Amino acid sequence: MTFRQFAFNNVTRNKRLYAAYFLSSMFTVMVFFTFAIFAFHPVLSGDEMNGNVTSGMYISAWIIYVFSFFFILYSMSSFLQSRKKEFGLLMIQGMTSKQIRLMVFLENMLIGFFSTFGGILLGLVFAKGILLLAENVLIIDDQLHFYLPIQAIVLSFVSFIVLFFFISLFVSYVLRSKKLIDLIKGNKKSKGEPKANLFLTMSAVVLLSVGYTVALMAKGIAVITVMVPVILLVIAGTYLMFTQLSVFIIGRLKKKESFFWYKTNMLLFSDLSFRMKDNARTFFMVSIVSTIAFCAIGTLFGFQTWSTSGTKITNPNSITYRGQNAEQEVAMINKTLQEENIQATEAQMMLSYFEVEGEKIFIAKQSDYNDFAKLIDEEVINLHRGQMVTVEFEGFSFGQMNIKRNESVKLNSGDILKSNEVIYSRALPSTDPYYVVSDEDFKQITTQPADEVYYQAWQVTSGKENVIKASEKLQQELEPYEFTSVEYDVYQLNKSYAPILFVGLFIGIVFFISAGSFLYFRLYMDLDEDKQKFKSIAKMGLSEKELKKVLTKQTAILFFAPIIVALIHGAVALTALSHFFSFNLFRESVFVLGVFCMIQIVYYFIVRFFYSKQIIAAVQ
Repeated sequence: MTFRQFAFNNVTRNKRLYAAYFLSSMFTVMVFFTFAIFAFHPVLSGDEMNGNVTSGMYISAWIIYVFSFFFILYSMSSFLQSRKKEFGLLMIQGMTSKQIRLMVFLENMLIGFFSTFGGILLGLVFAKGILLLAENVLIIDDQLHFYLPIQAIVLSFVSFIVLFFFISLFVSYVLRSKKLIDLIKGNKKSKGEPKANLFLTMSAVVLLSVGYTVALMAKGIAVITVMVPVILLVIAGTYLMFTQLSVFIIGRLKKKESFFWYKTNMLLFSDLSFRMKDNARTFFMVSIVSTIAFCAIGTLFGFQTWSTSGTKITNPNSITYRGQNAEQEVAMINKTLQEENIQATEAQMMLSYFEVEGEKIFIAKQSDYNDFAKLIDEEVINLHRGQMVTVEFEGFSFGQMNIKRNESVKLNSGDILKSNEVIYSRALPSTDPYYVVSDEDFKQITTQPADEVYYQAWQVTSGKENVIKASEKLQQELEPYEFTSVEYDVYQLNKSYAPILFVGLFIGIVFFISAGSFLYFRLYMDLDEDKQKFKSIAKMGLSEKELKKVLTKQTAILFFAPIIVALIHGAVALTALSHFFSFNLFRESVFVLGVFCMIQIVYYFIVRFFYSKQIIAAVQ
């Protein structure tokens, strides 16, 4: 058997540990390759929108590539940590340190080659499906047909082979400093039970409390101002929470005899206490990476919802026209709606702006206001002569001017109108407060309008599916500031924003899958040690039922402790985001966090099943 065959056999005989390393690496390659397919697609080049998509794909691909370096390095380090004893025994048998480093180098390059090849092959198999998904999600006019992505294949293959080469060199260099006695003892060398520092424990509570409080109390633009300090506080607090606060809590629980001696708690918490130093680093890394994933997806999803909701709220009518050439252009709109089999109710008026106390103020008469209120099913108003109401915009306050109307409007009769009532409405096109007076009083206003603009709105009752097509025709004939179609505006908004959301979703999934892989490696690094430990304890009377309970609790703590922290971090971050937008993002936050939580639960049950199966088989 040659040395290369020996290295190959080492890989095939350690399939359990290498499986997650191989699959995670292959998934990362596949995602990178998928982005490369998009970036080099012939359709995604030329116009501005597709150019932005391509740029976004390039940037995202390299973000994933940089993250992949650290992820694969961590995975490889975890794998080598569990093989210390194996390396020590090989050195006793006569293998030199140089040969061990060469063996590790060859093994890692072998895994790197096959995971890169597998990732590209998997990407090609699902390429057409991914392109169809992207075509619909990105709302691209042209079809994203399948093509042979030679450039994407070459870029992905070369990039990841180079990445694995440098990681292999790095881990080989690290092994040079390991002494024989350390390798032989491997994981049996006790690291001692960690001790909590009271000052650092309290610091964790203070840092997290201050970070959360500042984030939740900030409003509007202040959210951006405090963002960096809050992030630093929460990161520091999270690290101290896992390295100090968790150790302190476990120590207190161990001292509480009624709890510690209850059933299998002694076994669970004693083991957790000694492993907390290693677990803390993994918990910290997983919680931060998961928080990034939650916040990235939540922010993008929330921003899209805020943008589309704002467009719909600000424009309650299906189609509106505001301009000077009313007769000709309104006729064109009506003709186009008729051609596209669109039926709608409509209302029209002159938007009149008066000079009142040195300000240009929009004043509407009651009949006009009621006509437009009926279009969107709002309540009509009934004013008598001498009455005037202030109307404030309802529903979307971000960026709206805070104006308090208290002007007086003079009439030809000598009477003066003062508003003594405020109502909230979206009937007329003004986000700033305006006045509504009775029709009789409107005719008696002493000054002539300083400015008048014709305004007409259509509320579609049938043929809504044809509105976007009709709007595209009208956009080519009318000025953008004259014609507005809320369905078309939302369509264009989604069209321009969808690439960002799509890219962010991919990156978020990569980060979350990586976080799950970190937990997998942390659990399986101690598998051989756990087999021996539980086998010895079983001889002292630990039943299979009790063993399953201990394994379930142990795995649950490993998987859900960092995820719960990440969920809390994500919830606070998304709440702060809703304060910035002055828009309720509760539904979007629950959806994003809930989906990630469900994925983690499914992942937990899968890993627990196979982990418990191996432990129970070893004990029996």
